[in-house]
Amino acid sequence: QVQLVESGGGSVQPGGSLRLSCVASGRASGGRPFIRYDMSWFRQAPGKDREFVGAINWSGGSTYYADSMKERITITRDNIKDTMWLQMDNLKPEDTAVYYCAALKWWGTTQEYDFWGQGTQVTVSS
Repeated sequence: QVQLVESGGGSVQPGGSLRLSCVASGRASGGRPFIRYDMSWFRQAPGKDREFVGAINWSGGSTYYADSMKERITITRDNIKDTMWLQMDNLKPEDTAVYYCAALKWWGTTQEYDFWGQGTQVTVSS
């Protein structure tokens, strides 16, 4: 079973930056290692629906982002380290949420995930 562990969350003032990490360990029941998954980030604020943030394909060569964040975020990955990152800049209070990394069910989706981690809290407040 692949496990995803997010870290890097915390409290930051508006306009600040954070870099979230997602480390994968193990393999899925079908034996797929981290490198075989297209990965993504989504977030969920209290009382709100889950919101897609962005995605990166298995090789790291292609990404797509939510329109609301695409000017302020960058997703990268290192398949040697089984790690993915979410760099967020110019953070706003409305970015406050729990951020999850997740394996996509298929490339192009913004709503369907195979599995995800436990999340890391990001709080943007002055």
